[in-house]
Amino acid sequence: MITVFVPRDSAATSVGADEVASAIAAEAKKQKKDVKIVRNGSRGMLYLEPLVEVATDKGRVAYGPVSAKDVPELFKAGFLEGKSHKLGHGLTEEIPYFKTQERLTFARCGITDPLSVEDYIAHGGFAGLKKALELPPIAIVNQVTTSGLRGRGGAGFPTGIKWKTVHDLTADQKYVACNADEGDSGTFADRMLMEGDPFCLIEGMTIAAVAGGATEGYIYIRSEYPDAVNVMREAIEIARKANWLGKNIQGSKYSFDLFVRKGAGAYICGEETSMLESIEGKRGIVRYKPPIPAIEGLFGKPTIINNVMSFAAVPIILDKGGEFYRDYGVGRSRGTLAFQLAGNVKRGGLVEKAFGITTRQLLEDWGGGTATGRPARAIQVGGPLGAYLPESKFDVPMDYEEFVKVDAMVGHGGLVVFDDTVDMANQARFAMEFCAIESCGKCTPCRIGSTRGVEVIDRIVAGVEREKNLALLEDLCVTMADGSLCAMGGLTPFPVLSSLRGFPEDFHKPPANKFLADAAE
Repeated sequence: MITVFVPRDSAATSVGADEVASAIAAEAKKQKKDVKIVRNGSRGMLYLEPLVEVATDKGRVAYGPVSAKDVPELFKAGFLEGKSHKLGHGLTEEIPYFKTQERLTFARCGITDPLSVEDYIAHGGFAGLKKALELPPIAIVNQVTTSGLRGRGGAGFPTGIKWKTVHDLTADQKYVACNADEGDSGTFADRMLMEGDPFCLIEGMTIAAVAGGATEGYIYIRSEYPDAVNVMREAIEIARKANWLGKNIQGSKYSFDLFVRKGAGAYICGEETSMLESIEGKRGIVRYKPPIPAIEGLFGKPTIINNVMSFAAVPIILDKGGEFYRDYGVGRSRGTLAFQLAGNVKRGGLVEKAFGITTRQLLEDWGGGTATGRPARAIQVGGPLGAYLPESKFDVPMDYEEFVKVDAMVGHGGLVVFDDTVDMANQARFAMEFCAIESCGKCTPCRIGSTRGVEVIDRIVAGVEREKNLALLEDLCVTMADGSLCAMGGLTPFPVLSSLRGFPEDFHKPPANKFLADAAE
């Protein structure tokens, strides 16, 4: 029997992967070929989706992007034997985009059947949890601390410190919460892992539960990810039946169960305390801190909160050891990060590399430059609240501390590329408008400051008392950064000020419309 892999990932199905799978099944039946179709996750080379792979004696051979109408021609060319075709790329593992990555977190994604426990275990799955079940909880915490793993959601807070805080507390109930409300523009790593390797997240959260003494966990997934919600729920049920979740996991003294909670589309619920409010059935509004969630989190109990990429890095840390993971990266930025290339880029997709790689390398070596072929003028790193890097900063290493030095942040690793036609004054306005729309409204600097920010930028663009309004915009950004209750208002100045300082000429153009200028005045 010949095995053919067709991704079930949302990115692949959005461009016809389901139709391709059906076409392959129909053509195989027509030609009386014994074919088994496995709906795997995505390899992350989204520019090649749907990426069809065929298992051969030499390895898996890739073809893409494949459409349903290409299938008869592929059969005719002998693709079931891995023969050449205009859509062929040879052995998948040898494709330069993929071969040069360092896949730790995404080691199985695109390789296994996402909902097969047997496949997961055959490719090293649950090895970390097996070791964790035999260790004292503090030894697990120490391994995570040794690894240097920091939060992959944006702040970069050391994961080991969070876990130890919960471990050291005594409480009748503790929780683990996964922030899968991946709302940043240009990011898709969380979704890709949940859809392509869900047991990895389950394993990571279970290890965290053992370390912290938790017995219940929640995965908070944004409503815009229906496929991820369905896959995670199915994977949890499969894990329960196989006793990787539930009472006395694999005969141990530890019990832990998981539940999925679906968000309602609020960006602010990506902030950890707003997420907790939402899980509890309340309106997603930021909580005051202290107390921190590790001490008083979900339902007022000690809670370990991390995002998908943080939890998903844990299994390999427990399996290979903290030192193994720490050997990747630079400075205080250890391990790998899943960089996501989006926007005006020729080869969009996911690239897992150790910290220290530069924005320019990601854009040119993997992304292949802009999709338009024009020069890249700006790259926003870290989501809608991340700074816009001008070309002069493309060589800054992807490192938490190095990015802070240039008033930027690595964040969740999303990169959105813009060519030289972009108007950065408009991008600055978008940042303020985004904040005004998505603010929970609890604090004045965020709620009112963002609205005033839109008005001030409109006056600047219209040429109304430009110098005074530019100074006012700077002051407003300082107020929002220093006075906002959470990162929503506190980080909005990043894209605004980076646009203002990196691309000042865009704020000094002649007014495009006299009527708008008069209206702004």
